[in-house]
Amino acid sequence: MSDEKPVGIVLVSHSAEVAAAVAELARGLAGGGAVVPVAAAGGTEDGGLGTSAKLITAAAASVDRGAGVAVLADLGSAVLTVKALLAEGDELPDTARLVDAPFVEGAVAAVVTAVTGADLDAVAAAAAEAYTYRKV
Repeated sequence: MSDEKPVGIVLVSHSAEVAAAVAELARGLAGGGAVVPVAAAGGTEDGGLGTSAKLITAAAASVDRGAGVAVLADLGSAVLTVKALLAEGDELPDTARLVDAPFVEGAVAAVVTAVTGADLDAVAAAAAEAYTYRKV
């Protein structure tokens, strides 16, 4: 990776365990280094299933290095919560972007691409391209 600041990645899931596991998988497949900041924002603040705006905003702040923040979400209300935070305009970093991508494959593609020093547009495109990955 170059000396450029890395794109940060936030993984939003209804489950803290799912978000953490996908983050771990993506980091591992990208070489396991801590070069790319990845944060899991899963579940509710009390540990239940759901989505927490507070956890999402904290995760985004923790990975923001000034190069942009790619946010991937799993389902329904996770997506809606991120969209609402983006619409409010002051809760997430100005460079935060919700990426339309499959959660697991998109997260891996985003982290692997971010490790190369790619910018936010390239990271988002790689994650979105994961929709085309065929398994059969």
